[in-house]
Amino acid sequence: MHAASAFVASDFYSALATFVLFLHALFILWVIFGALLTRSRPLFRWLHIASLVWGILTEVLPWPCPLTLLENWLEGRAGVEPYQGGFLLHYLDKLIYPDISANLLTIAGVIVCVSNLAFYGRQMWIGRHR
Repeated sequence: MHAASAFVASDFYSALATFVLFLHALFILWVIFGALLTRSRPLFRWLHIASLVWGILTEVLPWPCPLTLLENWLEGRAGVEPYQGGFLLHYLDKLIYPDISANLLTIAGVIVCVSNLAFYGRQMWIGRHR
């Protein structure tokens, strides 16, 4: 009976880790494309700007992303060896950019975030000068 309950717990934690992985991917898509969804929605715009700032900070500073920490903890509870490093480096680097250095991937991520922030800055500047 103990082995069966351990198996169920392992499946449960594995399912939760997969769910967090999905949330993580959605958050990254939000960071990249959120500006397309925020038109005439000030609350979403400010949430997106905060997400962009968070994205930049977690890329350039040694701050761990809470979603990465949670995913790794759940994987460990599921009996899976948690990955080292950040989400982008672990998944995207291996799937999409297998021959790009970690530094270049980080720079690209920061450029995407800064470009979005520049877009918002331009929109605010235009709005104030109309």
